[in-house]
Order: sequence, then structure tokens, then C-alpha cells
Amino acid sequence: MESVTLPATTIPQRLRGLWPALLVLSVLALLPIGIGSELPLVIAGVAGLVVCCRARAHLRTDPGVRLAAAVFACYWLAALVSVPLAIAPQKTWSTVAGLLRFLPFALFATLALRNVAVWPQIEGAAATIVVLWLLDAWVQIFTGYSIAGPMEAERLAGIFGAGNLKLGPVLAVLSPFVLKAARDQFGARGLIFAIVFMLMPILLAGSRAAWLMYALVVVVFVWQQTRAPLRFAAWLLAAIAVAGAAAWIADRDSPQFAARVQRTLLVLSGSESGIDEASAGRLRIWSTALRMTAAHPIAGVGVRGFRYAYPKFAEPGDAFINPKSDEGAAHAHQLVLEVLSETGVVGLLLWIAGAVAAIRVWRRADVEARARAFAPGLALAVMCFPLNTHFAFYSSWWGLLFWWLLALYIAALMADRGHGA
Repeated sequence: MESVTLPATTIPQRLRGLWPALLVLSVLALLPIGIGSELPLVIAGVAGLVVCCRARAHLRTDPGVRLAAAVFACYWLAALVSVPLAIAPQKTWSTVAGLLRFLPFALFATLALRNVAVWPQIEGAAATIVVLWLLDAWVQIFTGYSIAGPMEAERLAGIFGAGNLKLGPVLAVLSPFVLKAARDQFGARGLIFAIVFMLMPILLAGSRAAWLMYALVVVVFVWQQTRAPLRFAAWLLAAIAVAGAAAWIADRDSPQFAARVQRTLLVLSGSESGIDEASAGRLRIWSTALRMTAAHPIAGVGVRGFRYAYPKFAEPGDAFINPKSDEGAAHAHQLVLEVLSETGVVGLLLWIAGAVAAIRVWRRADVEARARAFAPGLALAVMCFPLNTHFAFYSSWWGLLFWWLLALYIAALMADRGHGA
């Protein structure tokens, strides 16, 4: 990997030490509060702009800055090109403007977290935050209550609360931090314990997208642990048996979980109505997204304009249409269809270019850099896995988590022992 060129003398003394890492980690810690996580993000962004101004003579040749800027450009320009033909221009413009806050935050993380000595603490702190959420979820499993109050009628809500059902997907996406920390500290036994410890909260959170994401994470860790086809198959069979036992317990003790499993099994009926019911109506949303894309192939209907365009392209009688507001489903519930329907082919090509840039740097990185970037990199991979359903990547909340992981990934790859932060 190309070495970092930004001299340590260009980084102000105030940005050296642990406080930049604490500021970045506070974005994650405050994630359940929603808008609360925006405060440390903005503070870090302002600090990032100050550092960039002071080090501007060196930024053009700095690979970390270049990567962060390139990936952000692909993400942001995809939104910008959707503005001229946007169905709801005011909403699209405000979204495009709001997205700008992610770039200075990513630059701050990239420039301020250069010291490799702080990375074990960063990984450990991120894992600890998720473990605290898991403990709260286990308390809710046994008592029905968590710090955020009683559980939702159908799903485990945990620290995020009954009005914000994101526990399952967030735990699944962030699971690489917990599993890696457990494996690094306690070896294979720690990894097995961590896998089991995370399993039940993710199952009872009721998100089938989270189930798939967590399964992918476990498969990657099992392969890393075994590195041999026969051992991999044996570990995988054991993991499937444990997951089956946990699902059986959940099915027996949670009518809500059993109902979701029964709904999922409707996909085996082979009928369009059965598949639509199994996907909680996603089939209708995806069909509508495809019609939007066909009508607006170049630049889409505009970022965050999906709900406003939905009634025009939905089939008659679509239950997702609200006759009072004349709005439909909030987003496409699938990353590729979200990008295509809202930003068109141009947007999709920009997203692909950004992914290629991020993967290229990973492939050129040394072993130590890959080890540092493994947890956020795997989290991003399962978060963006295309054969799944997704939250909206241009929304404030999911977009913030996406960029927190991207900033950490880029910073981990670019950390360098010779440039203390």
C-alpha cells in the first residue's frame, strides 16, 4: 500500500492522543438516541475542516484523503445528478445538502486516527458498546423491559426503543467488532461464545434481513477460523445446529417470532401472492421501483423522492399508498433498486466506482492494515450485500451508520506508525 505522506507536524497537537478516537466512537455510542449522534459527527466534521485547512499543502498527495474524497464523491454526486429531474426537488435538495456533513467527518477520522497504537482501543471500545446493547437486549428477553422501556408488541426493541425497530440490523452489521474482539482475546472458545451470545437477540429482534447479515458474518469468521474445507463444513454444521436450536426455542416461547417464520415459509408456495406476503409486501415495492427506473432511467426520481413518486407508478389498490398524503412506501427497501430508482443508471455507476475504489485499496494494503480494517470492512460488506432487503442508504440515520463504518474503514487502512495522531 502507498505510504501515508501527511507529516505528523501538520496535525495539531490537540488532535493527538485518544480524544479523536473518543469523538468518533461517541457517534456510535449515541446512535440509539437518533439525532444525538449528529452532535459528535458535526464536531468531528468541524475539526476535520480545520485540520484540512492547516494541512492543505499536503492533502493532494495524501492517499487517505484522496480515498475518502473519491468514495464520498461517488456517493454524493449520485445524489446531486438526481436533482434536475427530481419529483420532489425540495426534499432532494435538502438531502443533497445534508449529505455534505459526512465528508469532513470522514476526513477527520482519516487524518486524526493515524497512530496504529490507538486501534486496539478503538476496536475494543466499539465492541464494548455493542456488548452493552446486547446485555440490555438479554434483559429485555427475560423481563420484557430494557433501558429504553418495554419491548414492542412483535419484536425485541432493546436500547433503540419500541418506536425505532433497528436493533436486529444494527447488531448484525456491527457483529464483526464483537466476534473479532472475542476471538482475539479468547481464541476459538471466545468466538463460539460470542456467536451464541449474539444469536438470540438478533433472532428475536425479528428482522429477516438481520438474520441473513449475521449468517454471512458467521460464515466469514468460521472460514477464517478453520481455513480447511472439511473443518469449515464441520464448524458450519455445528453453527447451523446451534441456530436451529435457538430458533426452536424462540419459536416455542415467542408467538411473534413463530409468526415471522411462518410468513417467511410462504415463499415456498411459489405463488406471487405468497412471495409478496413472505416479503412483507416488498415484491410490490420492488416492482414499483423497477417501473420508476424504467420511466426515469438516467437520473432517477430524485434522492428521497421515492415516496412521492410511488403513487404514480404503483398498481391500483396498492396498500402502501396513503390516500390522505398521496405518498407511498418510503424507499425501495433494496440497495440496488434504491440507487436505480432514485439516482438512475448514472447513480448506480457512481456507486460501483466508489465500491471499486474502496476494494482496490484493500487489495493493495498490507497484512496489518487489513487486520485493522477487517471489522468495519466486513460490516460494510454485509450491510451492502445486494441479495437482501435494506434501510435507505440516503436517509439520515442509516446513512450516518454507513459513513461511520466507511470513515473507520478508510482510517484503519491508512493508519501509519510513523504519523502519530
